[in-house]
Amino acid sequence: MPAQPASRETDRQRAGDGARAGAGVRAGERGGVEGGPVRGEHTHSEPALPRPRTVVHRSSVRGQILAALRTALVTGDLRPGEVYSAPVLAERFGVSATPVREAMQQLALEGAVEVVPNRGFRVVERGTRELAELAEVRALIEVPVVLRLARTVPAERWAGLRPLAEAAVRAASSGCRATYAEADRAFHRAVLGLAGNEQLVRIAEDLHRRAQWPLGGGASGARGRAELVADAHEHTVLLDALIAGDVEAVRVLVGEHFGGGV
Repeated sequence: MPAQPASRETDRQRAGDGARAGAGVRAGERGGVEGGPVRGEHTHSEPALPRPRTVVHRSSVRGQILAALRTALVTGDLRPGEVYSAPVLAERFGVSATPVREAMQQLALEGAVEVVPNRGFRVVERGTRELAELAEVRALIEVPVVLRLARTVPAERWAGLRPLAEAAVRAASSGCRATYAEADRAFHRAVLGLAGNEQLVRIAEDLHRRAQWPLGGGASGARGRAELVADAHEHTVLLDALIAGDVEAVRVLVGEHFGGGV
């Protein structure tokens, strides 16, 4: 049986390769060479960023970092116009720079930040005009869909969305913009999901997320608790009209909802 020694040798080689690969991953998690600063990427003279609100676990690091950075955008912890480097943010999150850099690159694709060569990423400054344009585009996409669904979806399916509407009210009552932003998107996502069009839901949510970023240039775009609660109650009133099958009331309510720049 001359083939057996060769097979055992191959197994030993594979085991060695796996051990070396695992060591490489662990080294990256500890912030080794891969996670270090990119040449020319400065890590000083940056605005202070509060410690993350959640503890980052090693599984799905990039996804958790992306979620944390999105939260920081909504709360204003990442300030419009400021430049942040991946190494400094990574130190604050307790991870290597690689997942932070990847998350920031995703935010760049979404238009939240822009790449500043040899420095990091600048949070995009937005004005009231952009916010109004986003509201208009969202209305063009969502209003016709909601009106169509109001005529076709049975009351019991609308009633099934009641827990999401109530969760949004509780989130608004907490006064936390990031918590409400997620609950707000969850409600809109569920409403549009009844259309059965995944592309529609994805595009609408991207627009919705962008509409939730704070304004730059010193503009006052942050909403207080009272405004969040009022916005959340619009969801419950709209849901009542949808359950009742009152299409005309739905038409007025969704028009007012988007007309307010929600």
